Amino acid sequence: MAQQRILVSGRVQGVGYRDWVVRTAQRGGLTGWVRNLRDGRVEVLAAGEDTALGLFVEACREGPPMARVEHVESAAVPEDKPHKGFTKRFTA
Repeated sequence: MAQQRILVSGRVQGVGYRDWVVRTAQRGGLTGWVRNLRDGRVEVLAAGEDTALGLFVEACREGPPMARVEHVESAAVPEDKPHKGFTKRFTA
């Protein structure tokens, strides 16, 4: 199982991006979390099979219809502890 930290910038807050991330991740069988950052970006930590994770990162480049994604950074990170489901977290 792989894990990725994804940072998404653009018009991604206040447009349903986090809810979309949760639904998309759950459909892909991923676990992890999503939260807004105070600087206007959205941070995602997602874990799952390599193929599903790759498809998820690509989907994050599009987002929901109201979003305007300008940039996506993703990097593999070591898995520290298993996640249960996929959740929204408070702003960091």
